[in-house]
Amino acid sequence: MSLFCQPLSAAVTEYHVQLKDHLFFPSRIHIPAYQKVKLVIHNQDNTPEEFDSFSLNREKVIFANHKASIFIGPLQPGDYDFFGEYNPNTARGSVIVEHKAAHAN
Repeated sequence: MSLFCQPLSAAVTEYHVQLKDHLFFPSRIHIPAYQKVKLVIHNQDNTPEEFDSFSLNREKVIFANHKASIFIGPLQPGDYDFFGEYNPNTARGSVIVEHKAAHAN
């Protein structure tokens, strides 16, 4: 029975992103390859936005002045674009997956 009750050995690393004036900050997020991570997106605008990414296969509405969490990975090294569906010309960014993440957010 103890085999099924073992705690998880590693915590999921969080990366924080702000959405303000229909722009993502930072717009480039560096994460490690082959690890599951959590993006915490804080929409500081007075309007909702939908985080959307075809390459990450994720979409999530983030209400005005709220936060939302999105789990991604594990991913192979590469660039994965994302955008705000309601403001696609300005709300743009990318997740850069590297063998060793160059920047921790």
